[in-house]
Amino acid sequence: MFEPAWKKNAKLLAKGARKFVDYKRDLLTSDRVAEIESRRTDLLNAVKSKDKAKVDEASKQLRATCDNALPRQKPQTWWEENVEVMFVAIVIALGLRAYYLQPFRIPTGSMQPTLNGIVGEPLKKEEWPSFPVRMAEYALKGRSYVHLVNDEDRQVRLAQTPDGLVTDAKDFQWFHFFSRSNLLSLNSKPLRLPSPANPAYDAGLRAALNEALSRSGGASAITLKKGQTLMEGFVDTGDLVLVDKFSYHFRKPKRGEVFVFDTLGIKGIKEHSGPQGGGSHYIKRLVGVPGDKLSIRTPYLMVDGKKPQEMGIQKVIEGKPPFKEKHNGYELADASASQRRYLVSEDDVLSLKGEGTKHGFREYAAMGDNTGNSLDSRYWGTVKEYNLVGPALFSLWPITTGHWGLIE
Repeated sequence: MFEPAWKKNAKLLAKGARKFVDYKRDLLTSDRVAEIESRRTDLLNAVKSKDKAKVDEASKQLRATCDNALPRQKPQTWWEENVEVMFVAIVIALGLRAYYLQPFRIPTGSMQPTLNGIVGEPLKKEEWPSFPVRMAEYALKGRSYVHLVNDEDRQVRLAQTPDGLVTDAKDFQWFHFFSRSNLLSLNSKPLRLPSPANPAYDAGLRAALNEALSRSGGASAITLKKGQTLMEGFVDTGDLVLVDKFSYHFRKPKRGEVFVFDTLGIKGIKEHSGPQGGGSHYIKRLVGVPGDKLSIRTPYLMVDGKKPQEMGIQKVIEGKPPFKEKHNGYELADASASQRRYLVSEDDVLSLKGEGTKHGFREYAAMGDNTGNSLDSRYWGTVKEYNLVGPALFSLWPITTGHWGLIE
């Protein structure tokens, strides 16, 4: 307690030198370790002799030995520092995406008006607004103006769907931010389209297919000519939302919330969606949990024969603005579809497996808020527990659609 300061400092220095050797032993050579230990012993002996001058000299020698024990490293350049910061940021972002929050683009209009999907509209290039206006619309609305001309003669297959002619086109996403598709060809490499397949059809591709069909005389395989305009118009990006991948590990999914699930093993999705197939993930409203028995008596969705009280489901039933006047609440599946459907008449019941079912195989039901234009559980059945990704948490962009903020 009454020990002089110089003696306390010397003992702390000796202790620090021991820690330095322990922490850096894998980097220190054996002769450096021996030299530090020798200087440390000299310091402790000087402390025992109670000679302040010897202690000061021994302390100076020990500090110098430790300072010069490791080779001097060249300081990082500015670009090395920035690359390191960017690398750490990317690692953190990937970790968040893998375990906590994942961005997800709304691919279709099945959740409108709660969430916007990617839509396309035809528009002649001479009718496009000026470049500054287009840039402002992209930043605020997520609207991109597209003009795509075929670069070579391409033979493509045709198929007829309720929405019109379609061909082989495969959707994909880059990091869940940029949604694109490839137009597949029978005689050449795929052509990259600046949007998913469905908006591409609406922005001119379907008209181009009809034009080529009229030249071919009704063949099932047609030729899109080099120089033919395939897309001319604009594409409004779907809402970019953050999906909470964490919550379902600690709580049960709630009826009425908007959620995301993968389509692995849901065969009916591809059967009903035509040649372009289903996406890797869907976003819908969770309308049924394990043990529920669902039926539809338009405009009502019935759960166990009763009207559910969850706010999200009530919003769809009531159809108040921003829903359009033609919105009919929950509608039955289209009876004209040739594939299997689950809720075609008011007598049909969709039963969801619950208690007593193996973990991971309990069942949920998903329906779009825009049920008149939604491919959902009415057509392809249930979502297994192992398909669940998480609840949709926050709409990030665009910021002018009225959807920015927490998702309900």
